Amino acid sequence: MIDTLSDWLGLAQGWLFETAIQPLVFQLGLGAYVEDAFEGTEWLLIGLLELVLLFLVLRPLEALIPAQRITDPQARWNDFIYTLLHRIGVFSVLIFFTLNPLLDSLAAALRFDGFHPFNLEALWPGISPLGAFFVYFVVLDFCDYWYHRASHHFNWWWGLHSLHHSQQNMNLWSDDRNHLLDDLLRDIYMGVIALGIGVEPAQYVLLVSVSRILQSLQHANVRLHFGWLGERLLVSPRYHRMHHAIGVGHEGRDGKLGGCNFAVLLPVWDMVFRTANFTPQFVATGIRDQLSGRDYGRGFWSQHWLGLKRMIEYARKEIV
Repeated sequence: MIDTLSDWLGLAQGWLFETAIQPLVFQLGLGAYVEDAFEGTEWLLIGLLELVLLFLVLRPLEALIPAQRITDPQARWNDFIYTLLHRIGVFSVLIFFTLNPLLDSLAAALRFDGFHPFNLEALWPGISPLGAFFVYFVVLDFCDYWYHRASHHFNWWWGLHSLHHSQQNMNLWSDDRNHLLDDLLRDIYMGVIALGIGVEPAQYVLLVSVSRILQSLQHANVRLHFGWLGERLLVSPRYHRMHHAIGVGHEGRDGKLGGCNFAVLLPVWDMVFRTANFTPQFVATGIRDQLSGRDYGRGFWSQHWLGLKRMIEYARKEIV
């Protein structure tokens, strides 16, 4: 199945590149970057397919069974801008393919000295492509859990990540509402891990795409859960909404940084490390200090500027 999907995507990528991207690259006088443009075409194609899927499936669900009434349509449109930048942009691919030659050079140097790079698939000889995909999916999600939890632990980091939590009208586009610096840190972290355990570029594209689609579902404004068992197998909109709850999702009982439901895709990590909260409620989202007047910005640039200011402010408190 994985091979068939990759073949279809490869055909579509080739057609899109030859029809639109390659002529544009040469017209702009950027022929030296034609190979990079071909790699970026795959991410562009995946992003476009994701947007179509979100519009056809999640947007109607939000209208049919909303978890809350949208009181600020402008905030939702602003989140859509973030999604366009992430799904049609090449931010992740630039990180991944910049790291790839660097790590290849490192691996070559290690081989010269008698060391062999680690490959996770080598632990299971004969594992199928689907099996390898699932193994990488679980390992990367485990690492993502700890990245996410760390962003709620350190004050300076929370200064950036709090932009994501400041959406009081959470919706299907809110997954991508992140500070670009926070995204840069995460993409480097995940890219290094993926390359370090032997994930191939084609596998990485599919892993990222599946993760993004599931996270869009989690953030969707839908009154939806997966039942007692399903909630423990895959993060649902209700489960993740509790992570965005005011005074609960990002705070401990003492009011300090902490919270619950840090799992990105698999709730098992929250269960194992005792950060799960399965309270069956569709709670209000946002950050406590918004209620007392703290401004997190209305537009893209103001949100980023205020995020940097919070990072510096919270870092100073941490030092003191």
